[in-house]
Amino acid sequence: MFVQIISGKVSDPELIRERGRVWEAELRPGAKGFLGSTLGVTGDGRFLVTARFESAAAARANSERPEQGRWWAETEKVVSDVEFHDCSRVHTLFGGGKDSAGFVQVMRGRVRDRAKADAMFTRAAEAEQVLGGARPDVIGEVIALHDDGEGYDDIIYFSSEAEARANEAKPWPADAQALLDEMSEAMEVTEFFDLSSPMMT
Repeated sequence: MFVQIISGKVSDPELIRERGRVWEAELRPGAKGFLGSTLGVTGDGRFLVTARFESAAAARANSERPEQGRWWAETEKVVSDVEFHDCSRVHTLFGGGKDSAGFVQVMRGRVRDRAKADAMFTRAAEAEQVLGGARPDVIGEVIALHDDGEGYDDIIYFSSEAEARANEAKPWPADAQALLDEMSEAMEVTEFFDLSSPMMT
């Protein structure tokens, strides 16, 4: 899997949502290798889009389509402070992205220790068992490492925001807390994007 991430600011959430609807209706049919996307806006006007493709070649071919260029030229008019991140190294938990999610939280940060992070990624089955038992509201997760440095985005899909908020207030079981402590040694979270009404395509 290959993931493209676009983030920035938007003055009116409906403007970026409309651009998402246009892409879905007019451009998605010709996007070969496209697996799905998540689009959302935070309460303070930041937007984030993650687009999943079968491969980097499929993502590149989509970006090079003339209609994609025209779509982005129009989209640029309603956004600012835009960042792009291509992610060739992608890890999934709980089956990856879920179109049925009612709430999505994205944790952006940097990799503190690549060796420790890589070791954690080999323990996906253990993480699913331990964390899944503690947080049944988590229905999918995609961890995308940025190609242009040590950054990453951890995209977590929840059944609903109400369930997510209720469960985040509860203490973690000891085994889950130990696993999270290991993760924090390897990867540091520097920014959160809470997407309360995500659009899935």
